[in-house]
Amino acid sequence: MIEQISKFFSNCFEISDDEAPADNERSLQLATAALLIEVSRADFSVDDTERQAVIELLDSQFELTKPELEKLIELAEQEADQATSLYQFTRLINDAFSAEQKRLLVLNLWKVALADGYIDKHEDHLIRKVADLIHVSHRDFIRTKLTLTENSDP
Repeated sequence: MIEQISKFFSNCFEISDDEAPADNERSLQLATAALLIEVSRADFSVDDTERQAVIELLDSQFELTKPELEKLIELAEQEADQATSLYQFTRLINDAFSAEQKRLLVLNLWKVALADGYIDKHEDHLIRKVADLIHVSHRDFIRTKLTLTENSDP
């Protein structure tokens, strides 16, 4: 798996040894994508609207070509399949994201969960767990959820 990720980075993004910041950025993109995918799977059913939400959120957040985006999602799905915990993803987020970027990630996790029109208890639990692991306060966790659910009411 590590070899595939390295190959992905070197092929798609032409990373060399002197481009460590770019490598770190790609790792953060992969961690972000994996967390979004984890939320889309949390209710044990991946809805097309949730998958589309993941694609749109990643597309708007990162400046990637369509093939790069597709490969990122493919690798993130593989990483999510093989992950034994969320720590490998959240550790990267904690090390690099600002408080605002972390809140934005939590908001995006809520967007994926709500994409099918319903927030399942497993999605809620997973987002709460991620928020705790990336040190987003409970107040901000609730605030981001309410921002979306209040705006989605007819």
